[in-house]
Amino acid sequence: MQSCPGCISELFFSPKHVGEASEPNFVGRSASLECGAVLRLSLHIDELQRITQAKFKAAGCSALVAAASALIDEVIGKTSGEAAVVGQRPDDLRARLGALPAGRNECLSLAGEALVAAIRNYSDSARDEWEGDEALICTCFCVSEQTIEREIQAKGLRTITEVTAACSAGGGCRSCYPLIEDILDDWQRTGKS
Repeated sequence: MQSCPGCISELFFSPKHVGEASEPNFVGRSASLECGAVLRLSLHIDELQRITQAKFKAAGCSALVAAASALIDEVIGKTSGEAAVVGQRPDDLRARLGALPAGRNECLSLAGEALVAAIRNYSDSARDEWEGDEALICTCFCVSEQTIEREIQAKGLRTITEVTAACSAGGGCRSCYPLIEDILDDWQRTGKS
């Protein structure tokens, strides 16, 4: 990523992606008690789990508006899992925007938090609507309960981090962490692992 001088002011005075994503959409919010900033981000995700549209509404400083605009540029066209990973890496966004005004680093985190929250809402909805033969645990990477159990059994996995390394489950928005934890607990309790 390249940094571009003036990106923050350019994106503040000519913000991109302001508004509301097409229905159905999935919304994520973040806020800062320290500075009073509030961000609302909405995503439209297609049947292939790709973000086809993303929009935001913000009440905050120029750095927050620029961060939300730049982050959305980065995730349009990505799958929900790929986008969740981007949202958890504010330093990558910092490199793209260049130097931030003093005390505005939190704005990058707020943008990422709103994105990941929207993806969690999508993941929860997709999990509720799943009609496959196996329980879908990680919607970001389409990992089923059976796949996770197979990896736990084959490799003697004991932590969520190990499960994520083995099959990517939990590597996106992390809304499946409690479900993976339950599977791990069941395997450890019943001695199947």
